[in-house]
Amino acid sequence: MTENRIRVLSVDDHPLLRQGIAAIINSQEDMSLVSQASNGIEAIQQYSEHRPDVTLMDLRLPGMSGIDATIAIRAEFPEARIIMLTTSEGDVEVHRALEAGARGYLLKNTPALDLVEVIRQVHAGKKRIPAEVAAQLAEHMGQESLTNREVEILQQVAAGYRNRDVAERLFISEETVKSHLKHIMEKLNARDRTQAVAVAVRRGIIQF
Repeated sequence: MTENRIRVLSVDDHPLLRQGIAAIINSQEDMSLVSQASNGIEAIQQYSEHRPDVTLMDLRLPGMSGIDATIAIRAEFPEARIIMLTTSEGDVEVHRALEAGARGYLLKNTPALDLVEVIRQVHAGKKRIPAEVAAQLAEHMGQESLTNREVEILQQVAAGYRNRDVAERLFISEETVKSHLKHIMEKLNARDRTQAVAVAVRRGIIQF
């Protein structure tokens, strides 16, 4: 029976959450937790060492993100089955995770019974995204995304810098900053810079 169990790797930087996941996984007759990791680098190392059937990957990790760790793991192990486990419903982060090859995307408030069922489904080769997350994706599908420069400027604005400060920090003119902000607000359907930042954080375009 042991060799037929779904072998799970848990990656999260919060020890209490890892303990909770370990208790849930190990309470299932058809699963076992083979290893844990607290950051992206450890996740890659532990995956390579244990070759788990399914990996639960926190999206936001210190240093290397869960998405970057997923990309690195799947570059070497294309068959890796990874489920993103996160607090973020932002459509941009969901899209990035799926592009990276994640087979599932679960919120951390997911009930334990749903978590283990998704692990089983992903292990069986299926993909799983909760309805509320799929709705976020659908809502913004087809919208023009922000450029790297626009994201960079919005991050500076979110950090509290004025247009003049942003211009100096990015070595561009203040008029260029204003032009970028105009485009940002149009793309995010925001009435001002404060709302643009709020929308960008909610959608996962920028993080604090």
